Amino acid sequence: MDDTYRIADLTALERIYGPPAKFTRKESDHIHSGFREFIERAPFMVLATCGLNGLAASAKGDVDGFVKVLDEKTLLIPDRGANGRNDSLRNIVVDPRTALIFFIPGEDEMVRVNGHAHLSTNPELLDRFAGEGKPARCVIVVRVNEALCQCSRAIQKSGLWESRAARDAVAAP
Repeated sequence: MDDTYRIADLTALERIYGPPAKFTRKESDHIHSGFREFIERAPFMVLATCGLNGLAASAKGDVDGFVKVLDEKTLLIPDRGANGRNDSLRNIVVDPRTALIFFIPGEDEMVRVNGHAHLSTNPELLDRFAGEGKPARCVIVVRVNEALCQCSRAIQKSGLWESRAARDAVAAP
């Protein structure tokens, strides 16, 4: 492939897109009440991590509000074990940087959180998730550095929720 047109530095990128936009209304260094409400309703999220074996993006889902907001700087995510690879958990142990994106079916907006994580088996934290079916084996504790609303264009353009509704309507008797 011809690399002649490769964008190789930030100056070249900014010639096309301009400097990064900052929207103070939608960006924060903590979980404010609007973000908290969204996270506590979200039944699905993606956790991105980086470690010795590369990158991982792990889907996490459970009942609405499965991620707990401990305080404006701390999120608690139960891990109950899934496919046995534990890529994200292994990554967090060697590199705590994490990125999360929360989804609510039918909603166009998403909430994104960047921060640093560690794993805990503190019995008090594990007990917070005891009543939700399979017990948590550990809790991912995320220290929030940045929280923001993610642009809804991708969901709108993809028709993500509409295609699900259409598929469900066709499958219904």
